[in-house]
Amino acid sequence: MAFYNGSRINTNVGALNAFNALTNINAKIGTVQMRLASGKRINSAADDPAGYTIGKKLEGRSRSLTQALNNVGELKNILSVAEGGLQSINDIYVGIKEKVIQAGNGSYGANELAAIVTQVNDMLDEVDDIISETKFNGTALLNAQFTSKTFQTGADSGDSLSVSLSATIDSADFGLSSITSANVGSSTTLSSLDTAINRVSTELQNVGSLMSRLDVKEQTLSTSITNTEAAMSRIMDADIAKEQLELTKLQILQQTSTVQLAQANAAPQGVLSLFR
Repeated sequence: MAFYNGSRINTNVGALNAFNALTNINAKIGTVQMRLASGKRINSAADDPAGYTIGKKLEGRSRSLTQALNNVGELKNILSVAEGGLQSINDIYVGIKEKVIQAGNGSYGANELAAIVTQVNDMLDEVDDIISETKFNGTALLNAQFTSKTFQTGADSGDSLSVSLSATIDSADFGLSSITSANVGSSTTLSSLDTAINRVSTELQNVGSLMSRLDVKEQTLSTSITNTEAAMSRIMDADIAKEQLELTKLQILQQTSTVQLAQANAAPQGVLSLFR
């Protein structure tokens, strides 16, 4: 601070010192008010260059993890749709097996067997309908076309998961497309149905296992997002209570500086008493 001699009036050093102090205080008040208004401790790179850089990196990672979490949720939705279709198909194949065993009743004549065949064929048609209608975003899931679909499940390269629903489960794949009264109750038909049920069950197991894995991944991502945002908040966000205390102090200093500036401006008038 410059030396002040009260008897020199050409340059009022005292007033300049008070003015500089008031200017600095006003600048600090502006900074604190910005922090209180925005809720952020760092509002520009000039406030804290290193902190701003780290904060933006953490913000970018948090947003990436959030999108990865959305991807996981989308995949779970896809698998839920596929699981529903598979469960329906499994129930139908089990029902068909029940009818095929019923056809093995030696007391049934041609009319009864024809009725069973008609019912079985209708149920097989429904299996094919479910396969063609089980879709997500226009993509069929159960016709062995949903293969090697990659989902980004993390914020870094390599954090991805490849998913395939590749089991072929339509009736033609098991030789069930030509059931007649002559073969509806045969051991060959029963064996084919057992193969179909086992394949659908295996695919259901794969889907269920993958959904369990995604549940864990979802929890991991949620925890990572929370921790990342907490770290970012520690760097970027303002402590409102602390900033309010700082503002109160600065407002008091602003008033005292204003008073001192007024007194410093009036001080040179005292020199006039020397001329009386």
